[in-house]
Amino acid sequence: MSKRKTTLPAATPRAEARPKLLSVVCPAYNESENLATFVASVEAAMRAIAQPYEIVFVNDGSSDSTLELMMRLRKTHGRIAIVDLSRNFGKEIATTAGLDLAKGDAVVVIDADLQDPPEVIAEMIAGWREGYDVVYARRRERNGDGPVKRLTATLFYKLIHRVGAVDVPENVGDFRLMSRKAVDAVCSMREHHRFMKGIFAWIGFPSKEILYDRAPRAAGTTKWNYWRLWNLSIEGITSSTLAPLKVSTYFGFATALTAFLAGAFFILKTLFFGDPVPGFPTLVVIVLFLGGIQLMVLGVIGEYLGRVFNETKQRPLYFATEVYPSDIGADRTSVRQAV
Repeated sequence: MSKRKTTLPAATPRAEARPKLLSVVCPAYNESENLATFVASVEAAMRAIAQPYEIVFVNDGSSDSTLELMMRLRKTHGRIAIVDLSRNFGKEIATTAGLDLAKGDAVVVIDADLQDPPEVIAEMIAGWREGYDVVYARRRERNGDGPVKRLTATLFYKLIHRVGAVDVPENVGDFRLMSRKAVDAVCSMREHHRFMKGIFAWIGFPSKEILYDRAPRAAGTTKWNYWRLWNLSIEGITSSTLAPLKVSTYFGFATALTAFLAGAFFILKTLFFGDPVPGFPTLVVIVLFLGGIQLMVLGVIGEYLGRVFNETKQRPLYFATEVYPSDIGADRTSVRQAV
């Protein structure tokens, strides 16, 4: 399960001081309380550095007034594009839909809750100017998380570092800037079981880390709970590595070897010393143990088999009820449905 350390190419400084157009991609699910403040914050941050920009909102099947507010903001600000997904597809696919529509030569992915301050984008653009294709923001501290979430996050990153094919930066979310080359590379990967942090890391390209302090949510409550985070962790591991299958194989061999040695021991013991008292409790424990191991291995195989099944159906990643492009930059009105 050891992996080869990835070495990224060196960055070559760009001649441009800033991107000609920056697309700010923001997937949103029931974020009506934050959108107006978010747009005002992005507008102020971009005005401070004289950066041309557009905001690409993705309505991920919201059940509140998120879409209506997006439409009102778009009428006021011509810089806003909207992708209205036909249902809730989840943040990973909603982010992909926003990247598909974004037409800037650099793209920032950011959440609508303002925990990721738009002011940090200026540092990201400085990294882009230095020639980096990916500039990701790492949280200095996980101040908003409880001890259980911090512990589970630490264990997850240690595991993904150990078994994954590429390094996934710790304490880094989706908040990052990518060049057009990096965005096109991400958009070319159309697997249905998407772990965006793993995809962002897998494409390679020169990357730079910047540190920032993550703020509390501006309003509303998080849509993530431990069950969703657990499923995302499983998605991240199974989409990044075959290590669970290898572990299952090693576990199976180890169990078989243990059973063989135990069988040989009991046979020799019976031949030389006899066994007048049948060991019923021992037999039950062994049967339950072996049955549990078999079910666990079958579950791991089933996780991978289910993903293969979903990929072979070749369904589009998402459907959009409507797509509203921004008034900025080149015409890019169609959202990619499937590749």
